[in-house]
Amino acid sequence: MNSLASHLPILPVLLPLLAGIVLLALRNAPSGLQRGLALAATLALIPLAGALLAAAGSDGPLVYRLGDWEAPFGIVLVADRLAAWMLMVTALVAAFALLHAFRGTDTAGRHFHVLYQLQLFGLNGAFLTGDLFNLFVFFEILLLASYGLLLHGGGRLRVKAGLHFVVINLVGSTLFLFAVSTLYGVTGTLNMADLAVKLAQTPPENLALVETAGLLLFGVFALKAALLPLHLWLPAAYGQTSAPVAALFAIMTKVGTYSILRIYSLMFGADGGPVANLLAGWLMPLALATLAIGMLGAVAAPTLRQQIAYLVVSSVGTLLAAFALASTEGIAAGLYYLPHTTLGTAAAFLLADPIVRARGAHADRLESGPPMPGAPVLGALFFIAAIALAGLPPLSGFLGKFMLLRAALESPWLDWVWGVVLTAGLVGVIALARSGSLLFYRTLSSDENLPVPRATDWLPAAALLGTLLGMTVWAGPLARYADATAVQLLTPQTYIDAVLGPRP
Repeated sequence: MNSLASHLPILPVLLPLLAGIVLLALRNAPSGLQRGLALAATLALIPLAGALLAAAGSDGPLVYRLGDWEAPFGIVLVADRLAAWMLMVTALVAAFALLHAFRGTDTAGRHFHVLYQLQLFGLNGAFLTGDLFNLFVFFEILLLASYGLLLHGGGRLRVKAGLHFVVINLVGSTLFLFAVSTLYGVTGTLNMADLAVKLAQTPPENLALVETAGLLLFGVFALKAALLPLHLWLPAAYGQTSAPVAALFAIMTKVGTYSILRIYSLMFGADGGPVANLLAGWLMPLALATLAIGMLGAVAAPTLRQQIAYLVVSSVGTLLAAFALASTEGIAAGLYYLPHTTLGTAAAFLLADPIVRARGAHADRLESGPPMPGAPVLGALFFIAAIALAGLPPLSGFLGKFMLLRAALESPWLDWVWGVVLTAGLVGVIALARSGSLLFYRTLSSDENLPVPRATDWLPAAALLGTLLGMTVWAGPLARYADATAVQLLTPQTYIDAVLGPRP
């Protein structure tokens, strides 16, 4: 690997950090300059993620040792297939959400672009870090930035939702520290690869402490992912914030699902010795319950944005049900479905914004309103988004769910997975069909002069929906990459050897 390629893993972390610092220094500069710098930094993450996808696919996990200190004594960044996959999804969502923010969201308060870049800094760092304590650090960075973004623009309901969001995440951060300190006290290390080696050799007298710390970590990640019963903060927070922030937050919940997959395949997986399969018997029922509750919430939601937020909750249940199968086929199905649901819900949040503006005083309440200006375009985009979110053919959501159902054929959870996934899909179709009917067909006469949506209002959402079409067209290569990623995750020795070097 040449010298430039050897620095690839740190660039997705370094770029948004430096962009945030520069934008903070230029906080009084014209908005056009700030927008140009922010967009350039965000768009640059896409080719960087593409380069890491290619490198991780051909060369195996790329390890970047900060200060050239060998692991486990120094901090490492690890770009394997899973990390590169997450970086690409983050970059795509962030780019289109930022373009939508240029409609005026970014000028509704101070430091929007600084906070946006710091959010990306935290997200990318969380996906790349090979150290458990630095996972906590990056969690705190992205959460601090998300607090500011959530409250950006102000408003009573936004502040109320933000307060709940802050308090519950502070509790999660405290539990994270308890878990990390316990593991460090028992093993003397927080490097994930080194932890995987040492936890597999846990002596009987330390087993209870290690299992307690592992379950505490699961509770923290479940909170971040909005897994039942820790999901109640999400609909209010995502439903009240601005559209581009809600779209970016669609990837933030996936940090929790990523962490569950990473930690419990590497440290508590089948090769974990006395702590192997720590979540067996826990994850699947919680995932299926989350899927069911999320869809019921989508049916009962009084507003469009809350309905989309509940669909985010249900998507978390689908993802973790796939990961809970703990097989190559199941994990691959979840990895293919992850970008679909992230891009789809982000597009729905962006699309809800022009719909709200075109409905005047009725906003996004799911009730009959006046005829909507631009209804043919907005209605067509809503129809495509509904197909995507409900997992109907021919889009990639249907393919992801089909892969999940096929992966469950050899599982003892077969009946439950098929029953809940198919029933939830039907409920989702009913919920979205009802919403579309109320928004676009059951209209009332009105003299209200409503603004006609411009193309710039809906183009970012349309572009994100276009990426779902791309996922459908290139489903074969993407599914093969997801399958190879699943194989890599289920052979953790590959990750361990890359970080620590081959061991006898």
